[in-house]
Amino acid sequence: MTAPGEEPAGTAGLSVRSSRPVGRALRPGTWPWWVQALAVYGLARAVSALILVVVSRAQEENLWTEASPSYLAYVGRMWDASWYEQIYASGYPDVLPVGEDGAVEQNAWAFFPLFPSLVRGLDAVTGAGWDVLAPTLALACGAGAVVVIHRLVATAGAAAVVRRPGLPLATVLLVSLFPSSPVLQVAYTESLALLLVAASLLLVARRRYGWAALVILLLGLTRAVALPMAAVVVWHAVVRWRRGDLRLPDAARLAGLLAVAVGSGLLWPWVCGLVTGTHQGYFRTQEAWRGGADVVPFVPWVDVSRWLFDGAGPWVLGLLLALVAALVLNPVAARLGPEMHAWAGAYLAYLVATVQPGTSLVRFLLLAFPLGAVTAGWTRSRAWLAAVSLVFVAGQAWWVWQLWRLVPPSGWPP
Repeated sequence: MTAPGEEPAGTAGLSVRSSRPVGRALRPGTWPWWVQALAVYGLARAVSALILVVVSRAQEENLWTEASPSYLAYVGRMWDASWYEQIYASGYPDVLPVGEDGAVEQNAWAFFPLFPSLVRGLDAVTGAGWDVLAPTLALACGAGAVVVIHRLVATAGAAAVVRRPGLPLATVLLVSLFPSSPVLQVAYTESLALLLVAASLLLVARRRYGWAALVILLLGLTRAVALPMAAVVVWHAVVRWRRGDLRLPDAARLAGLLAVAVGSGLLWPWVCGLVTGTHQGYFRTQEAWRGGADVVPFVPWVDVSRWLFDGAGPWVLGLLLALVAALVLNPVAARLGPEMHAWAGAYLAYLVATVQPGTSLVRFLLLAFPLGAVTAGWTRSRAWLAAVSLVFVAGQAWWVWQLWRLVPPSGWPP
């Protein structure tokens, strides 16, 4: 076991300080761990930027941009970025818009306030505007996220690091190259959510429950992903109880943290209903993105499986879920520590319960980042890591070309 903040066994090579005189070049192996993490992230984002620039040359004129837009326009205005820009500029409507059929129409309440609020604050100081500030903030949050992920794997996942030295940096690499990772540099909330999720897990693992409560509260104002954190708190408490080191004061703090996690998951729907005066206004808004279909758990997955595979759909879905469960429950995942292990399982279960499966699922899976550590931890083979990395870069090219690029008049959302 290692104390919080110490390097676990097997990772010393990632953070050794050079004994060379100041001014002489450092080899990558002697760079501080955080420099290595940021270097990997920076190179990955440069690859994504190149893909985005190349694809933007083929982008036709659309609702958000002119043909062949600039890089900043392409990453700052497309798709849901336009909704966040609307919130940044004018906030939320006091009354939900309703169509002639009486159904709630698509509106800004489907999107959470923290990211556009931060951009508005930065704009008040700098005056740089949305196109510059929103992608830059996303890029910076992603940088912070990979640094925290590195620490999380190195400390909470120390048992896995002993078996697979270099796992923290390998995890950063795979997260940074994931097929939907270009979203970490566009005006979306994934990078901020990734930072807050990783920080929440690290704080819980280090038993900083008060700070964890604050971060989870912010997560509840960023994306609709705070509820799975309740499962993390519960499993963390169970593991501590089994180890015999859960005392009454910490049990009380964990009970409070659990209440914060549940409350954070329900906070934004409550605010939406309170401000608009519409009962379940947030869920009525979500239905507008589902073509009017009711927001019900699990059923959309069965419906989509039948649409894709007819009568065999539920069997294919069952096989897929069994494979995912095997991935989450394997020993490599368990060695990552109870916090990452619980998040991986709870978050994926939450997606199945709440999300209508579609092309956006590739983007949602980015927050299941412990699976990147599982993938990197299967073997010490550098060839395996290189092969997965190349597949992920090819996946980025597919994601940007097929999903981020819009062929008017409509397309599949990224």
